[in-house]
Amino acid sequence: MAGKKLNLGYIASDSKRNTTYKKRKHGLIKKMDEISTLCGIEACAIIYNSNEPQPEVWPSHLGAQRVLYKFSRVSQMVQSKKMFNQESFLNQSIMKAQEKLKKLRNENRKKEMDLLMYQCLSSGYLVNNVSMANLNGLSWRIDQTLKEIERNVTKDQPQERSPMFTNGGEVINEENENVAVNDRFKGMMQNNIDVTQNQNWCIDSANGGGNEMLRYGELNNSNGVWNDIFFT
Repeated sequence: MAGKKLNLGYIASDSKRNTTYKKRKHGLIKKMDEISTLCGIEACAIIYNSNEPQPEVWPSHLGAQRVLYKFSRVSQMVQSKKMFNQESFLNQSIMKAQEKLKKLRNENRKKEMDLLMYQCLSSGYLVNNVSMANLNGLSWRIDQTLKEIERNVTKDQPQERSPMFTNGGEVINEENENVAVNDRFKGMMQNNIDVTQNQNWCIDSANGGGNEMLRYGELNNSNGVWNDIFFT
């Protein structure tokens, strides 16, 4: 059973705060004693409390001085290698969460492109209202899928040529078939781009706008949270 989530916030009640302090201090000293005994390392703790005139030192003042002296003899780079305060700990946690979020976004984007690719394969044409960003993502995903297939075939049959088979009397191999599939998708995507560009041209003409038009691949998805170039 999972424990209750700890709310890391200042305790406003004086009595509750003092009770929590004593309990946490006892637990901290107990853990320090355990790690020193079980792992054979030197450690010390200096605990300040605003309600007490002197800090509490563990294991003793002499033992703490010995540990701090040895620590001061170590280079600054080694000292700060795994040193944390609350700010640095939170910054590291935020960076890890951002990396995890980026990875999940890329995985979701790949799944979206896989779904769009399967829809195109089953229907034989691109679905309506496909944006330029999705077209670029789909093109990238198709190329990656073909490369994965080629790597798997090469790994399973390193010394064999691509198997030959017939298609309506024409003899072709898997490499040519992959190229044909890729060309098929590119043709479908180009048709979709032409339709989109014609629609934009008609709108610009009706509004008296300019006649400039972006070429395929120049569109940058600046409003989205994901960019195709970040696929890893």
